[in-house]
Amino acid sequence: MKLSELKTSGHPKTLFSSFLYFDVSFMIWVILGALGVFITQDFGLSPSQKGMIVAVPILAGSVFRIVLGILTDRFGPKKTAILGMSITTIPLLWGLFAGNTIPELYMIGILLGVAGASFAVALPMASRWYPPHLQGVAMGIAGAGNSGTLIATLFGPRLAENFGWHVTMGLAIIPLLITFIIFMILAKDAPTQPAPQPLANYFKVFAHKDTWFFCLLYSVTFGGFVGLSSFLSMFFVDEYGLSSVQAGDFVTLCVAAGSFFRPVGGFISDKIGGVKVLSFLFIGVAVCMLGVSQLPPLFAITALLFVGMMCLGMGNGAVFQLVPQRFQKEIGMVTGIVGAAGGIGGFFLPNILGTLKEMTGSYSSGFITFSGIALAAIAILIIANFSWRKTWNVKDRAVKI
Repeated sequence: MKLSELKTSGHPKTLFSSFLYFDVSFMIWVILGALGVFITQDFGLSPSQKGMIVAVPILAGSVFRIVLGILTDRFGPKKTAILGMSITTIPLLWGLFAGNTIPELYMIGILLGVAGASFAVALPMASRWYPPHLQGVAMGIAGAGNSGTLIATLFGPRLAENFGWHVTMGLAIIPLLITFIIFMILAKDAPTQPAPQPLANYFKVFAHKDTWFFCLLYSVTFGGFVGLSSFLSMFFVDEYGLSSVQAGDFVTLCVAAGSFFRPVGGFISDKIGGVKVLSFLFIGVAVCMLGVSQLPPLFAITALLFVGMMCLGMGNGAVFQLVPQRFQKEIGMVTGIVGAAGGIGGFFLPNILGTLKEMTGSYSSGFITFSGIALAAIAILIIANFSWRKTWNVKDRAVKI
């Protein structure tokens, strides 16, 4: 496979548009986490409340991903993306002009979930333009839009320090509008867009055990990535006494590893198979999180989180090297379901970290728990692979599992 094939075997403008749409949407989706230190100061939140505030958009995104996944399959990704971006302006305006009570923060977080649901639109839009042997890298490039977290963690605290977190949410509308215009001009639905089906047909994918395997695996890889991305700023402030801007910089460094290595995970999976890649990555996550649980000096824990987030990011790409090859016709719906599972994992992780911190007085137990979850994912992968080798016709489909 040559990367030049991305130009000749697909639609580069749509691939770029998918990435950009997901990138800006992801930035907006995790913005409460990036601004969490400032919000905590305003409301005096407890550790468990901190975890809940940053987790609500992630959980809401899980629900909306299924909805947008169905709309993508029925009406096409371009129309669905335009609708999603339009709705995303609402919580940003709400945060700009109001957001003065905790119930309002929860409502803003719920609506921010629509931005997180962009995953169920961007990835099918990219996937349908490319052949099976390019799925890993194409989905990896589109999925690398989770690098939007970098923008949120790098610039969010700096803007909030100077203008306040309310104004910072309002400023996020600017890149959203720019993306909207670019997307309208460049993005194009693939000619392989399937014909709309009766609504009940989309839910038949729940009957396939492969759907649940993908959900469990992605709840660990993506759930770990987005959960840590949302919570680490407050972790660095609480545990290491960093300023909000310093914490944002350290989180940006860790998130960069997960974001930029996602396409690498997909690329390597195209070569040797997603299962082999995931096997090594889950071990890497377990080891790194066990090291983090010891709460070593700042330099050491940053290195461990960097490698751990890199493994999680590559794992995201590896999972979605497999998904479109098993569910090509239902890719929108399945992407929504699997993405929702990832979001649910991302919802639980900040709550686990925050709640266990409140119960034990230390973050160690939370990271030990996450290390155990990564080891459990290896067992799930072994079971899933045994099933796939019996049911997938690898030779005819020319895929690597």
